Amino acid sequence: MGKKRIVTKTGTERLSISEKARLLAQKLAKKKGVNQVKIYIRASYNNTILTLTDLKGNVLAWVTAGSLGFKGPKKATPYAASKVAEVLMEAIKKMGVSSAEVYLEGIGAGRQSALYSLAAQGLNIVLIKDITPIPHNGPKPPNVRRV
Repeated sequence: MGKKRIVTKTGTERLSISEKARLLAQKLAKKKGVNQVKIYIRASYNNTILTLTDLKGNVLAWVTAGSLGFKGPKKATPYAASKVAEVLMEAIKKMGVSSAEVYLEGIGAGRQSALYSLAAQGLNIVLIKDITPIPHNGPKPPNVRRV
């Protein structure tokens, strides 16, 4: 047998979810003066990504389930999506945002739970829109191969 390796985690890897939320909120506290925001929830089979933008589309912050420490298939769970939404809500509260438009994309498991978590934390949601791309007939399929 070989030598056993002990992995020591660096400072940012050891942070808990609440500490990461606090760091993100401190970073966003400088960006005050934004009253309305857009929140994009992208829920795939592998991860859940929440992006916070102003009305022009400039990204103010983003949080993913992977950045909070969830690994592998746990990133796509509804629990991970609700935790991601909680972290983003702490940052939104520090900014003093009054209302938000929410855009949903993808068909992952964390889609509804992220939205419910945002609403449960007291965010005034003005608009909920699904922007998942849907193919309309698509391109012509290739011809049958003749040998």
